[in-house]
Parts: sequence; C-alpha cells; structure tokens
Amino acid sequence: MMPGTSLQGEQLVLRYGKQTVVDGVSLTLAPGRVTALVGPNGSGKSTLLRSLARLHRMDAGHVALGGRDGAAKRPAALLSARQFAKEVTLFSQSRPAPQGLTVREVVAFGRHPHRRGFAGLDAKDRSAIDHAMAATGVDAMADRPVGELSGGEVQRVWLAACVAQETGVVLLDEPTNHLDLRYQMETLDLVRELADDHGVAVGIVLHDLDHAARIADDLLLLSAGKIHASGPPREVLTAGNIGQVYSIRVEVSFDERAHRLRIDPLGRHSSRVRAGSPHFS
Repeated sequence: MMPGTSLQGEQLVLRYGKQTVVDGVSLTLAPGRVTALVGPNGSGKSTLLRSLARLHRMDAGHVALGGRDGAAKRPAALLSARQFAKEVTLFSQSRPAPQGLTVREVVAFGRHPHRRGFAGLDAKDRSAIDHAMAATGVDAMADRPVGELSGGEVQRVWLAACVAQETGVVLLDEPTNHLDLRYQMETLDLVRELADDHGVAVGIVLHDLDHAARIADDLLLLSAGKIHASGPPREVLTAGNIGQVYSIRVEVSFDERAHRLRIDPLGRHSSRVRAGSPHFS
C-alpha cells in the first residue's frame, strides 16, 4: 500500500454527449477515511467515480493526487497509466468472468502495474496475491476456473485483484451488489480495514443507505449531478435530505446500542411513522 495518498477532484463537470451528468462537484478522498457517494439512479455517482479513475473524460475541472497534508499535489493527467495504476485502483460494477483462467491467475492481474515487462511474479507479488485472496474469502477456490463460479464469486475475485494492486487510493463502485448477506458484511468490513489498518483513501458508491451509514466517515449525497449535502453520515442522512432527494418519506433513527443510524423507507402501505420512534428532520 502507499499510505498517505489522497485523491482530489475540483469543480468536475462531466457529460455524456450534450447531457451534463455531474455539474461542478468537488471532493477529497483522504488517507485512512472512507468517503461514500450515495444518491438515486442517474445522480452521477458512478460517473464521478469513473472520472476520478481517469476512465471518463472531464469537460471541466481537474483531478490531483496528493499527500496527507495536501502538499505536493500531482495532476493525475500527467501520470502515465502505469504510474497511476500503482496509486489508484477501481472496482467497477461490470467485469467479465475470464475463461480458461484460475482464480489465482485473475487476482494476479492486480500485480501488473508493479511488474517489469514480462517478468514473472516475485515473492512480494505472491504474498500480495495470497493476502488479497484471504481478505476477500476466495483463497479456498484459488485453483478453480473462474468460468465455473457464480456471479457473486466472480465479483469477489475481482475485488481481490483490486486489493492485490496495493494502491493508496481504492475506488469501489457498488461492491456489495450480487453478494449474499455474509459477503456484503465481509466486504464492508474489508473496506473499513483498508482505511483503518492500511491508511488507504477509499471512495465507494453505494445504493444501500444503511451500508453507507455503517462504514462511511464522510458522505456525499448527490442529486441530479450536484451535491445536495455532505459531511458525517448522521448530518447528511436526515429524513429531510433523504425525502427531498429520493422523493420518499423515511424514518431515520439512531440505534444507541449498535451506535449507528437506521433508515426505514415508508411506502404507500405505511400509514404512519411508528409511534415512539425518534427521527431526524
């Protein structure tokens, strides 16, 4: 890992053709902190994450890498693809199941930025691969062909490849999709461990607001390509903010025992907010 690396986007404007999908958004992914991007479909979350990974062209603004104190910023556009991949990795929503390769071989893709030419894996590479497979729970299937795995298993294999890349910034686009309850929680635990134990700057797109509240230090609530609210989850995920952005009535309470927010959407068949439950407006 490269602890102390930060990633900053300043006044980003992103478009698909003539349609603006992100309009003047600024954010900083800080070392040792998890920043969650949430918002309804079409709010610009995934496009924003892809722009930070240099996979979506910016129509305005810039992205820079920096240190813990914000000094010595380096424009991301000036780094080579290999240099950038040593510092930033992206877990995207859709990745194929490579045919003819084992789990270990796919996880080894994460070591490509660190290898010289056609050199084979060295001891450091193998150690990083073993650690990544253990951390994501795919070590038991290391020698299985990836083509035989379920969609959720393939997703964990690609997540392991990102972990094996050992970058100071990790970008995750809905990493809990298609996972069962156990592996959703293990993935969220892994995200916290990357930040807490390794000093990684994590940016993560999540649809599940409970998941975002559970793991985020900082949260950006997006609506129609703009930041509706930002800050700690307890300040951002209020009933008022969620109701305005998602156009749905919600009850938000704080569970003192679990020390976390609980968000309960109230659909058409919810006649009233549960009596006696605290909520934030």
